[in-house]
Amino acid sequence: MMRRGDQLLLGFLFCLFLSLAFAEGGRIRHYRWEVKYEYKSPDCYKKLVIAINGRTPGPTIEAEQNDTVMVELKNSLLTENVAIHWHGIRQIGTPWFDGTEGVTQCPILPGDTFVYKFVVDRPGTYLYHAHYGMQREAGLYGLIRVALPPGVSEPFQYNYDRSIILNDWYHKSTHEQATGLSSLDFSWVGEPQATDRQLDRSLSALSFQIEGHNMTVVETDGHYVEPFVVKNLFIYSGETYSVLITANQDPSRNYWAVTNVVSRSSTTPNGLAIFNYYPNHPRRSPPTVPPAGPVWNDGDSRLAQSLAIRARQGYIHPPPQTSDRVIVMLNTQNKINGHVRWSVNKVSYNLPHTPYLIALKHKLGHVFDQTPPPNGYDFVNYDISIKQENVSATSSNSIYRLEFNSIVDVILQNANTMEANKSETHPWHLHGHDFWVMGYGKGKFDMYSDPQKYNLVDPIMKNTVAVQPYGWTAMRFRADNPGVWAFHCHIESHFYMGMGVVFEEGIDNVGELPTSIMGCGDTRGGTFHRP
Repeated sequence: MMRRGDQLLLGFLFCLFLSLAFAEGGRIRHYRWEVKYEYKSPDCYKKLVIAINGRTPGPTIEAEQNDTVMVELKNSLLTENVAIHWHGIRQIGTPWFDGTEGVTQCPILPGDTFVYKFVVDRPGTYLYHAHYGMQREAGLYGLIRVALPPGVSEPFQYNYDRSIILNDWYHKSTHEQATGLSSLDFSWVGEPQATDRQLDRSLSALSFQIEGHNMTVVETDGHYVEPFVVKNLFIYSGETYSVLITANQDPSRNYWAVTNVVSRSSTTPNGLAIFNYYPNHPRRSPPTVPPAGPVWNDGDSRLAQSLAIRARQGYIHPPPQTSDRVIVMLNTQNKINGHVRWSVNKVSYNLPHTPYLIALKHKLGHVFDQTPPPNGYDFVNYDISIKQENVSATSSNSIYRLEFNSIVDVILQNANTMEANKSETHPWHLHGHDFWVMGYGKGKFDMYSDPQKYNLVDPIMKNTVAVQPYGWTAMRFRADNPGVWAFHCHIESHFYMGMGVVFEEGIDNVGELPTSIMGCGDTRGGTFHRP
């Protein structure tokens, strides 16, 4: 409810997502959650969802910077495992609580209770979500709000603070979707049946706008942005934004808030909500037709917004001027043994049965492929603009081994899919780190000329970034967080189909692993099985 002249801070979260060596002085925030299936009707269509304490989205975690969060999670799904990832939290000192099944922990078995414990080291609005199978699409996610400590203020002012999760919503169960994606008789998940302002994003990019109001972008992924004004905000799965909105319009009426799908031609209806001016009834419909929003294939506008995002003066974290290693990742779609898969440099990713963190710490080298993944592709001869058969594509669970404290550049390169004249948008999320966004471009990345255009002055830091169709995105990060970290497309179905990799760094500096993360693969029975 807004009064004329009020300024509102809106936090947008596009998907899901915590961290650290326990700092002194912070409070302990203790949560007890029960995860189970329940029938819900978020868009008036009754279906089974995964709820936490009977709610989807789940309960909001409220904390202050440097607090310790403890989540006691009971799995009451009866026939299904579970794991929860704290998206945007770097887990410095607690890599085993990142919540990524197959990477940092064994899944939580039906009937079992697992305790996550970590420190929230940075203020901001984040999310948590399932990281097992495709459970995120079943509603298993929620909000994390980390406030600044007392006496510390943000570099902008507002009267009210509200958080919104944007999402698309399917009527098919996640099991039906996963079966279709895994079958030789491939069946794509299709377009979502609805978009909603309270749910977590899983497929398309979205545009958000409020009729008659501009928005000033001030923060993204926990980092302050040099403010800039937009009419509509483009947001991709896994991203978070904060925007300022001034209620300076006619107070005798309400206004439409609209989300619509972009980056893909979609039959999904626009998501609608009401931006309420007091004293109008909050359900009183505006007298106008909802704004249509931008056309779905306006890639130039989406790229322009990405290029406009720079670190705020006074809050710049200067990037290293050079890197020690460059990895170019070509995103391709191909068939492997008759199955449709997404791949990176023609390698489609599979999770191992024994989590990497346990395998590497206890030197169980036999449980995953030791052959290093490729650092690039045939830049000279590979044509990204046409359909490629990619007959040499394969699958693997090998990982990238990074030198501890080294500076790593990753260039994400999009190409044509298995359908002629089609390339897709992919938002990529890195666990355990924030990275500098060095640059974006159209077409094929040039290893020699494009690095000369990098922003070395005030690049924004993020944990999730999009790469546009037939385009590239360059990022840089320091491999300074001991552990094993997933890096993957945050579109649920794409990661399920193999669009991801894993980085290892400083494994010898990881402390003793808690036994609670074990119990699967070669760790069953409390012992380590070596050939």
